[in-house]
Amino acid sequence: MTLTRSALLFTILMLLDPSPSRAGDNAAFAGRWTMVPEKSSDIDLFGTVAVDISVKGPAVTIVDVWGRGRQFRDSVALTPGGAEVRIPVTSRVFPSNVFMGLMMERGGARRAAGSWRDSGMTLRIDERYTLRGSQGGTGVTARRSYTISQDGETMTYAIERSTRRGGPPVRFILKREGTASAWMMRLDDDWTIDGKLPVNAFLISLQGLANTNAPRLYFVYPENWDFLYTPTVLDYYRDRRNYTFAELKTPESALRTFRDAVKGYIVWDKVVRTSLIVAFTVAGLERGIVVTGDQIPLAESEGLKCLADFRGKFAGMKDAEIYAWAYNEYWKRCSRDYVLWMGGESGKIMKPGVADFGIARGAFFTDLSTLPGDSAEYRLADRIMGEMKPLSMVMGWHSYAKDKERDFVTLASHHALRVEGLHTLPNMSFSSLTPASRGFVWKNSSSIVPGKQYVPEKKTYIALVQTDGMGLGAWFKPGRGSIPCAWEVTMNWQWLAPAMLEYFYGMATPNDYFVGGLSGPGYMYPKAIPPSMLPKVIAMTRTMTRALDLPVFEFMDYSEGATVEGNSDLTKEVVDAYYAGMPEATGFINGYAPSYTFAVKDGKPLISYDYYLSETRPEADAAADLEELAAVNARRPYFLLVHIREYSALQRTKNIIDRLGPGFEVVPLDMFIKLAGEAPTFQERFRTE
Repeated sequence: MTLTRSALLFTILMLLDPSPSRAGDNAAFAGRWTMVPEKSSDIDLFGTVAVDISVKGPAVTIVDVWGRGRQFRDSVALTPGGAEVRIPVTSRVFPSNVFMGLMMERGGARRAAGSWRDSGMTLRIDERYTLRGSQGGTGVTARRSYTISQDGETMTYAIERSTRRGGPPVRFILKREGTASAWMMRLDDDWTIDGKLPVNAFLISLQGLANTNAPRLYFVYPENWDFLYTPTVLDYYRDRRNYTFAELKTPESALRTFRDAVKGYIVWDKVVRTSLIVAFTVAGLERGIVVTGDQIPLAESEGLKCLADFRGKFAGMKDAEIYAWAYNEYWKRCSRDYVLWMGGESGKIMKPGVADFGIARGAFFTDLSTLPGDSAEYRLADRIMGEMKPLSMVMGWHSYAKDKERDFVTLASHHALRVEGLHTLPNMSFSSLTPASRGFVWKNSSSIVPGKQYVPEKKTYIALVQTDGMGLGAWFKPGRGSIPCAWEVTMNWQWLAPAMLEYFYGMATPNDYFVGGLSGPGYMYPKAIPPSMLPKVIAMTRTMTRALDLPVFEFMDYSEGATVEGNSDLTKEVVDAYYAGMPEATGFINGYAPSYTFAVKDGKPLISYDYYLSETRPEADAAADLEELAAVNARRPYFLLVHIREYSALQRTKNIIDRLGPGFEVVPLDMFIKLAGEAPTFQERFRTE
């Protein structure tokens, strides 16, 4: 075979390559690898390529499978580092570019030799063959490289040829077959009982069943959903975690796809809204989907049988009676690690975003009032929470029609339970089963240089904190990264949604600082936690803040009422307990609206919010408010901690800051804490009777 000049040059370059490395763990290459389309070069007719690799001792067999139904298989068996092998050409197909006028020379042969490279992370195949065009045959040298990623999750398959001298590289990203393959679906923005709630509730119950053991079904929620991130997290799973998603368009196709996960159906009564909440409990225990009477034909079309029928069952009954019946009927079989409060909207609307997680975990569902004055409902809510394991999870949210957030969290804290809201929290059954990337380390931004001396100037220092979790509000709105701002981390996402938390950590700018909260390893009120349980709460909190690199921790306590009509200050005993139990903490912040607890110990301050920036406060008025606070607190430095309401875009906050004079400076929260510890001009204050 005669080589062209370019082919000869290519061959010489291959010969000049560093010597092959010894093989690493050959078994890591074994198995079937399938293409991730969004990350791979275009393949015209065949559309995709899969690679089957088998390893037997030092010998390796590589089979490239081009296409699915319409396929072409190309097989090479050799021993890397061994002699060159001869492969007869039995087909003219040139699989990676069938729309080019090129073909293999049938009856001829390819010559191939293999080698391990990059310390055994790359298997390289160097080939020589004749490629025929309209002017006859041309000698070609080619190289195929199969490189496995450091985490072993993906493989890069690259093709080089002596005849292809320009253009983008030919490269395919492959993943192990059967891994990170899922389905997605878009939910309609109608949550009314007489509208699309029956369809959405059916789909969410199906999601909980489909995702019980593996992440298989992901929903994109409407753009005005409380948690704004479902489209971008989908992109993250696809682009960074190598998921491939097939889109489902109809409830029928969704049920057909996940029929294997479903044992039957539960019928809820559209006349009695609470029956749907009870149906969610049964769905998890009996492995059923929730349907209305109108949807029974859909369920039975897949051969499903009725597991429970609540039509007419609860007519004329109050919620306390319905939940008492459900408690007697199902509570013994339900999880003691999770309980679901399916609250939020009331009446004809329900937004059961977190129901999938509760169904997957076999949780009891309710929306009982936690207001002590609602005696019958409160007693049962108190009993249910009291029978949960200490430090277990209350998922969801209180009913906006029955009680207040502070009633709900206070009762949970009395039982040392950790609240994780909201009722609209989406896709947790999927995200809880998707781990963080192998080797990923949670790392916060830091503006502090270890060992450096910091001396505060005679000015007003402002630190901005956006609470209520990163997935709500301003994280995705204009302005993030333009000025320093701290963001409250939902710490339970470390295990509840680790890949999603990795997504937020990974997209943070140097101006985004993460703060731990809220009051414990979840949302709790420290003054309401039994004193005997507080050390355990703090110990779990410490474990999380250390793992997530959160040296500043945040409190909020409305167990004695909100700031205006109640007392949100912390007792000295509580503050001392956190100082003692979290020695790595560099400082603490406190409140939601303005609060009045201040302390400092060993240069580590506890500072309460001096200002609550409402999303509706006019910019000029807000700037005047900050200037007046600086006038009242005339000693310099003055440390002004600002809480930004979650729906207020950071660009708007920047506009307010830009109105202030030269005596103000916005600094990162860790710098704010450091400077305040060096010159604490605030007066120490704790909760007073």
